[in-house]
Amino acid sequence: MTLASLSPQAALPSPSTAVWQLGPVPIRAYALCIIAGIVLACWVTERRLRQRGVAPGAVLDIAVWAVPAGIIGARIYHVITSPEKYFGAGGEPMKAFAIWEGGLGIWGAVAGGAVGAWIAARQLGIPFGVVADALAPGLPLAQAVGRLGNWFNNELFGARTTLPWGLEIHRMDPDNPGHALRDDAGQPILEPGLYQPTFLYELLWNLGVVALVFLLDRRLKLGRGRAFALYVMGYTAGRFWIELMRTDEANQILGVRLNVWTAALVFLGGLIYFVRVRGPQEFLIPIGATPTPTPPPASDLSQVDLSERETPTRTAAPEGYRVVSEEQYAAWQETGVVPAEPAGDEAVERSTGEPGTDEPRADDTVVGSTSTDDDSADDSSADRADVAGARPADRADASGVRPADRDS
Repeated sequence: MTLASLSPQAALPSPSTAVWQLGPVPIRAYALCIIAGIVLACWVTERRLRQRGVAPGAVLDIAVWAVPAGIIGARIYHVITSPEKYFGAGGEPMKAFAIWEGGLGIWGAVAGGAVGAWIAARQLGIPFGVVADALAPGLPLAQAVGRLGNWFNNELFGARTTLPWGLEIHRMDPDNPGHALRDDAGQPILEPGLYQPTFLYELLWNLGVVALVFLLDRRLKLGRGRAFALYVMGYTAGRFWIELMRTDEANQILGVRLNVWTAALVFLGGLIYFVRVRGPQEFLIPIGATPTPTPPPASDLSQVDLSERETPTRTAAPEGYRVVSEEQYAAWQETGVVPAEPAGDEAVERSTGEPGTDEPRADDTVVGSTSTDDDSADDSSADRADVAGARPADRADASGVRPADRDS
């Protein structure tokens, strides 16, 4: 009789293998789940950025910075908060780099990813608040998919339970990571009893946060990073009670798991930001982007370049973006006419939300422009005049978003 036979029939199973060999290359379920989550988050963020006026493909430029920074930040947080596993007695320092074996802290991932996204946003001339709000529902979706990696690894479960959705846990082989120990008959060995599937609770909670952000953002039209703050509050509220259910080893402060304290503090930070920051959603009009013209067809059929004919018209990357209201953005999409820039107190009030303030925001009109001398100002004025005189079709091509492409 094996330990597996002691478990009740009504239970959630766990995989006994989390690593597969493709020749000499190990394919790890944990890594696949993380990659799938990143792809979904990028897809959602791309759609939301385009709805705000950002040119197509910007999410890839952001991901190049945000994804590596997020993974590095997640690993650093895990190592810092669990140093005894790597630097204590019997610890293995080189294991700190073994990211494929698990051990990523979401707090470090969000912090590191935010730094990377901020760098990319500055390079692209996009207000960071617009990027954060676009990412808000995609991030918990990525986290939900990533939790499946914990299921494959048979980790991050709770205490023993008799609930019908209790989780079977395999006894994993320390000498063969990603594989369960097996008995003399070759069957994977299960730990006795069933356990709370905390990974599943967090997965479902994250999907609820996705729906919450989508619905409230559509109804309240959250801007200036408030949609991201809503995600922070929603996620940390769930992480607080789910973390209390976990039984895996963790550092504690005053008898409470470190991540419980972190969840509470981050929730308060998100709440304060959400309550204090005000402002409408920001929409963007690209500046300095014009479609690359397609060469006219040759009169002689023998001179036709088929490669040129098969190449679609390409859109140059914008030099920057001008922040406008939703109404101005909709009018610009319909007519192609760039709205007039506000002047004086009107510009100050629109940029800060406070009439009469003497310090307007740097992104009041154009984001991504760094020149301040008279010549560059004249050039910018000329560029805006050219943009304003463009045909509506050209303006739609320049932004990468046509009225028909916007979601209802």
